[in-house]
Amino acid sequence: MGRYDFRPSLVHQTASRLLESKKLTSPPPWYDIVSQIPPTAQLVRPQHRQGRNNGKKRPSRLFQPMPIRYEEDKLREDFFGDHPWELARPRVVLENDGKDAQRWDWSRIQQPGKKLDGESVVQRQLWLMHNRDMNKSAAYDQARKEFYAYRHQEDIERRIAREEALATGAFFGPSPQEIGMQLEDKEYERWKASAARLAEKQRQLSAGGGGEVPQMEMEGEERVASLGEPPEEAGSGMDGQVMEALRDAKVSQDVPRTKRGQEALGGAAVHP
Repeated sequence: MGRYDFRPSLVHQTASRLLESKKLTSPPPWYDIVSQIPPTAQLVRPQHRQGRNNGKKRPSRLFQPMPIRYEEDKLREDFFGDHPWELARPRVVLENDGKDAQRWDWSRIQQPGKKLDGESVVQRQLWLMHNRDMNKSAAYDQARKEFYAYRHQEDIERRIAREEALATGAFFGPSPQEIGMQLEDKEYERWKASAARLAEKQRQLSAGGGGEVPQMEMEGEERVASLGEPPEEAGSGMDGQVMEALRDAKVSQDVPRTKRGQEALGGAAVHP
């Protein structure tokens, strides 16, 4: 099983010798506690057998730590289950002395030096349950309402700051919505070019005696054929020849079929 390390059990004895030799001027903070409650010399956790084992099967989870549960665990599970996107917000875990939580007063949801987040709701709910004799649901509702009110206030302050910056000459880049629209426009232009090539192939095959487009040519464009004709308002700025080619492709009876054997259908709305 390998060698055991018994040095932790000799820590108090080593510290006593250092104090006697004056190498330590004062005893460590844990010195008296370790002298009163020394480390155990038992290396194997006592096992409580249930039923007959007969020595054939070793008990499972013997050396695993026992589960530790806190009252806040269930409250966190409920809140972040209802607000999963709160987990995506950045959090600051840096503390000056590690005692910030001891100075917080959860009689109010906002704390100095702490950003408002889901943990604020959990601690506020727990304080209401212990100090205002509220049940779990009532405390959760009140903590959420206070949380929503401050979130709404932050949004208003952010919009006002943006408007003031724009009024003084600041420039902001495109928003996520604008970037998405640009990507849609780019994809639509690619679709127009693919649809025009497909319509030209259909016209050539119809003029040459019909038949299906070879499968290798259709693999990259059968999704384009399933889109059909774009809406009329979307084609106001399109070239007339492209529009005519798209109409010919839609009304043609030789529209190729998909891999499943179904006819390609149109009607999908696209952005100009």
